Amino acid sequence: MSRAATGMPFDDIRNLLGGLPPVDEEARAAAAAHTASLALPEGSLGRMAELAEWVAGWAAMTKPAVTRPLIAIFAGTHGLAAAIPGAEHNATHRLVELYAAGGGAVNQLALGAEAGLKVFDLALDMPVPDIRTGEALSEAACAATMAFGMEAIAGGTDLLCLGAAGEGGRIAAAALAAALFGGAPGDWTDGSAFANEAVAAALATHEGRLADPLEALRRVGSRELAAIAGAILAARYQRIPVLLDGFVTCAAAAVLHKLEPAALDHCMAAHVAADPAHARLLAAIGKKPLLETGISLEEGAGAALGLGIVKSALAIHGGTARRDQL
Repeated sequence: MSRAATGMPFDDIRNLLGGLPPVDEEARAAAAAHTASLALPEGSLGRMAELAEWVAGWAAMTKPAVTRPLIAIFAGTHGLAAAIPGAEHNATHRLVELYAAGGGAVNQLALGAEAGLKVFDLALDMPVPDIRTGEALSEAACAATMAFGMEAIAGGTDLLCLGAAGEGGRIAAAALAAALFGGAPGDWTDGSAFANEAVAAALATHEGRLADPLEALRRVGSRELAAIAGAILAARYQRIPVLLDGFVTCAAAAVLHKLEPAALDHCMAAHVAADPAHARLLAAIGKKPLLETGISLEEGAGAALGLGIVKSALAIHGGTARRDQL
């Protein structure tokens, strides 16, 4: 599909990236001053202080707090999933049903963190075409899915944890990362022969048309990747700090990073999985993870664990006595 015929939808996304709200420096400075006043040895809080000041600056709160955290999981299906060795029929549908029944690992973490949990079904009965041989989405469909992701957080939250679900989504995310940052397919996959071959085939099919990050997203990405990118962008405009989950979520974030390096300043990487590709991707987008969990789930579990760390940081920041109170 030619750029001339489909330029407008992505132009809207580019315009949003050109007007990103900056951090509230006054709020962040006030939080930093409060950290310095606490009856604790200087520098003893480590990243706990950084987290409290991060929330303060992006939420524009001099006394940062999180009272309405949300874990949002975006679920999509993939045409290449049926070809994955050992793949189960309707695996993504069953995952979504599991979350709805409260039986997922992330459900338990959401309960423990007192966080809301929403799962967004992105046309599960209509898998995106197989990226090895065709385009995942048209430009209009990709932009519309990003817009859906933007609207998904409209119900209100003050800290957004993002996750993904979908058989084949990890392969699409690997193809997208390879398109964005180069390298061999095996640098970004889980190491399986099928994943390596699928990414190589997708890159070959779309060769010469992946230099634009948004074009890469629509050609070798997926609905959940597009929706997550949209949610991250909306959170920036609504001054909502974001915790990024696993490789798939970070690949979606990487699209925004490549378009505008400051686009992820309101985001933290909650964790790094055992998968070496996740660590490589975090380095590419300049994010240091809060936790080394070894978790390979993409359902927001790592982000939910990171939420607990953020809440602890805010509790320390808000509840510890100041030196002038001793």
